Amino acid sequence: MSDTEPVVDLRLDRAHSSRIYDYMLGGKTNFLADRMAAGSVLSVFPAALAAARINREFMHRATRFLAESGMRQYLDIGTGIPTPPNLHDIAQGIVPDARVLYTDNDPIVLAHAAALLRGTPEGRTAYLQADVNDPASILESPRLLDTLDLGRPVVLSLNALMHFVTDDGRDHAHTIVETLKDALPSGSVLAMTHATPDVDPEVMRKIINIYRDAGTALQFRSRAEFLRFFDGWELLEPGITLSHQWRPDHPEDATHVTDAEAGCYAGVARKP
Repeated sequence: MSDTEPVVDLRLDRAHSSRIYDYMLGGKTNFLADRMAAGSVLSVFPAALAAARINREFMHRATRFLAESGMRQYLDIGTGIPTPPNLHDIAQGIVPDARVLYTDNDPIVLAHAAALLRGTPEGRTAYLQADVNDPASILESPRLLDTLDLGRPVVLSLNALMHFVTDDGRDHAHTIVETLKDALPSGSVLAMTHATPDVDPEVMRKIINIYRDAGTALQFRSRAEFLRFFDGWELLEPGITLSHQWRPDHPEDATHVTDAEAGCYAGVARKP
């Protein structure tokens, strides 16, 4: 490390959402505080490991569907710690010249970002350290402008992210998403999942309290609140569903998971 490089405090003594998610997915980039928080979640929601996998599988299916539909640019915000296959593995496996910009605010994701940059020679993958709470810092970043052409359609991927943005008496989360949507041209796509209290309010209340006690605020949203994120855009079939029900690879896949186990709504919509 050079004398001019800042020392980054990874705060490994505190649980972080991306490292808890890494643990839930069976990853190795997590620490005692993360595992303790995950254990608390599992004590009230034993299906949490399945829910994390189900959410990840939605990202795989949605990316594959969009790549097969010809989408060549992806902005993935709230990337999390690399867990292959990553979004670019799926997209560039179908469209080798696809361009992907990953974004996260966790310094430990930056430390592992090299794993996110091993794309195809024809395509482009890049990483931007930024926070979705400041969408301008993403949209105006030279890294974004060097990676993506905002004059051409872009897939905005917000998987299991916006429930970490609380409104605090404002309409903060929806305002952020609208800012991101407004910056994208016609033909762009929003692919998104979001945890909901609709299927098991009591369990979700307990999860919110566990994350709060670990230092992370959460706000789960209803179907109507989730639907608002797609205002003005055209929902693609099958519309808003729970995450395991969105275009399952095999019809029986959706029957092996209960709604409470999934715990997240999913949707994909295109900008007119």
